[in-house]
Amino acid sequence: MGPSPAGSSKPGDGVTMFHVNHEPGAEIHHTDPFAVPAGQRSPVRRLRGRLAAPVTLWTTPGPAGLTVSSTLVAEGEPDRLLGLIDPESDLWAAVEEAGRFAVTPLGPPHRQLADRFAGLFPAPGGLFATGGWTDTPYGPIPADAGGWAGCRLDTAREYGWGLLVEATIEAVDLADETAPLLHYRGRYQELRD
Repeated sequence: MGPSPAGSSKPGDGVTMFHVNHEPGAEIHHTDPFAVPAGQRSPVRRLRGRLAAPVTLWTTPGPAGLTVSSTLVAEGEPDRLLGLIDPESDLWAAVEEAGRFAVTPLGPPHRQLADRFAGLFPAPGGLFATGGWTDTPYGPIPADAGGWAGCRLDTAREYGWGLLVEATIEAVDLADETAPLLHYRGRYQELRD
């Protein structure tokens, strides 16, 4: 999720440069040398990339966490939450054990946090070693979160290459309204007025 950790660019230039080799004299490419050639890309993956998705952080006691951009809330009696996650993630193992988890919508200031929990940014000392955290019965949440939901695991099943997690929303805590962080076409985006 988000830009490649090896990529770098100047704000506003629209060009991403990829460092293939960090040795002195290494060549810098203006395209990702590991990207699938345009003619061979899956049309379904390209379609998915064109659907803007909210970036959320799922956490659970343990603690464990994962950045998730496939989260959906369904109102009803009871209110439900659905999401697609990696079945081999540390988060899933911890959710299975705890039976509950917290979901926090992330905002633009959380880009680095999102990358860290997506495994795209270094996490010396562990995922929760930096930043402020608030403990909840469902899992730790970022101290500066604009809100979060506490969920009880109902069921999960393989769905595509992911795991479709279904949960009941047991608690919602909303602070000040904050702008969302979105994932669109492989990059983080912000809403523009």
